[in-house]
Amino acid sequence: MTSKELNNISKLITSHNIGVIPTDTIYGVAASAWSKKAVARAYKIMKRNSKKPFIILIRSIKDLDKFHVTLDKKTKNILKQIWPGKVSAVLPVKSAKFHYLHRGTKTLSFRIPKKPSLAKLLKKTGPLISSSANPEGKKPAQTISEARKYFGDRVDFYVSGGKMNLLPSTLIGIKNGKISVIRKGAGKIPSGLKNNQ
Repeated sequence: MTSKELNNISKLITSHNIGVIPTDTIYGVAASAWSKKAVARAYKIMKRNSKKPFIILIRSIKDLDKFHVTLDKKTKNILKQIWPGKVSAVLPVKSAKFHYLHRGTKTLSFRIPKKPSLAKLLKKTGPLISSSANPEGKKPAQTISEARKYFGDRVDFYVSGGKMNLLPSTLIGIKNGKISVIRKGAGKIPSGLKNNQ
């Protein structure tokens, strides 16, 4: 993505628009995590289960403070070893302020992507909601044309990144300094942490 494209995309996102963008794993539907309007639209467009939270893409561990996430020393150490990367971690978000994101689960999955263009975008937009570019129950779009077939003009913009794989991020839970793999995906757990599973 060029600087001009990044500026255009960030303006669209910060104006409550929804787009399909290449993430560090697969094509994702993305919108500002701070826009209740955009989040509500994303659920409708994707026909997503209303009780299933989106993954939140963030730029740094410090961004977790914005969601009132409190980390113990062991959890922070694990996150520093898996991020940036293709591993999303489920963390407690108990604040009622973020009910529109956690949908009553009081947890959210966060990820710091390694992809430079995505890191630059997050710097401009702040945290983004993200989910594979497909309606619930369909296979993730591997190309922008597949995404367009799914969503048409209900999505405000599309950013092409060529053909992408079908593997989402690896999803983990962390409890008492131990990792549990909830969903196997594109991300690998560092060997030093595997003993903690």
